[in-house]
Amino acid sequence: MSELRQECLWEHITQPSVSAQALAGEHKADVCVIGAGITGLSAAIHLLEQGKSVILLEAWKVGHGGSGRNVGLVNAGTWIRPDDVEATLGHKQGSRLNTVLGGAPAEVFAMIERLGIDCQAQHKGTLHMAHNATGIADLEARHQQWTRRGADVELLTGAQCQEYCGTDKIAAALLDRRAGTINPMAYTQGLAAAVERLGGTLFQQSAVEGLARDGDAWQVMTGRGSVRADKVVISTGAYTEGDWSNLQKHFFRGYYYQVASKPLHGAAADKVLPHGQGSWDTRTVLSSIRRDDQGRLLLGSLGRVDNKPAWFVRSWADRIQSHYYPELGKVEWQMHWTGCIDFTPDHLMRLFEPAPGLVAVTGYNGRGNTTGTVIGRAFAEFLLKDDPQHLPIPFSPMKPVSAPSLRTAFYESGFSLYHAGQCLRVVL
Repeated sequence: MSELRQECLWEHITQPSVSAQALAGEHKADVCVIGAGITGLSAAIHLLEQGKSVILLEAWKVGHGGSGRNVGLVNAGTWIRPDDVEATLGHKQGSRLNTVLGGAPAEVFAMIERLGIDCQAQHKGTLHMAHNATGIADLEARHQQWTRRGADVELLTGAQCQEYCGTDKIAAALLDRRAGTINPMAYTQGLAAAVERLGGTLFQQSAVEGLARDGDAWQVMTGRGSVRADKVVISTGAYTEGDWSNLQKHFFRGYYYQVASKPLHGAAADKVLPHGQGSWDTRTVLSSIRRDDQGRLLLGSLGRVDNKPAWFVRSWADRIQSHYYPELGKVEWQMHWTGCIDFTPDHLMRLFEPAPGLVAVTGYNGRGNTTGTVIGRAFAEFLLKDDPQHLPIPFSPMKPVSAPSLRTAFYESGFSLYHAGQCLRVVL
């Protein structure tokens, strides 16, 4: 049996595209962006294209956080149904957010083409797969709600559903043709390379330790230097660290893990998601399923496995694979990794303006590839024009989430228990 190592596939197969210099000394810029993930890089690109000088500070390295460690689904909309978005935010604000995020995949693929990013992009849609009758009812509601809004979605059933999903364990699947898949690390690295081509400066291994107003500007401090900037974007997401920001009070951390096989070939492998969509099922503790461009099978779920033994990871992956794709036989699992997600109780993001010239965002709830791309652009437009009409939703008052650490512990305990049941074949 081959070794199952703890390593992120996307990092393993993606070459770094930018310099690795750390901040030292004093610097100035029109805008300082804290966090070189998709949101921060998208904001920097749009600011640079409008002639602003930009410095980005990344605590670790480009793609270290959720931007480089996610499943790589380019999803439309939010985690919750569009009608629920409007019920939560009100019709006007909710409708605007549905429109913006419904069109977000198109913006991602347009950025990829415009900037010449090689990230194995597949604009072939995604499949949300119903695992039981309750799941079918959920997909029927989503299909009806998105169709009413003019979205290119189709509810697949019968033989067509089985053919697209590659399994007879799914009775219905929602095909969203707006969506698709990418290598998220390569997308993030491509955005970073575009920032440098446009004249932006990116410092890695440069964790922010302080942020203070200094006269008519902001002073952003690291252990070895500082940046003086007129305006600041905080885009650190679930990986927000340090006492200099109170953003950690406005979300609770969740985890998501993935397991990747060795490349699979042959007739049985060719039947798994044969049209190139990424997918996930309707279980409360969902399983995501996709292939990469080398034929690997990637499975994922809520929770973490970086603190669990290899046999647990293998047992879980074997259970999901043998249920959905038994024809594959014994699959060799090559690597696994875990990432963080910034969750909010209502599954909707929050935009903040703690002070003039300072903007921040939390709560992508696992939809960072698309949401980060459009929020980065929206922040850039807001900072350029000081007009909140460029934002998909208004700024929120800074009301902390109650007991975020307890929420994280509660959910993680539940996920671990459920996955243990899957390993023991008690539940699926």
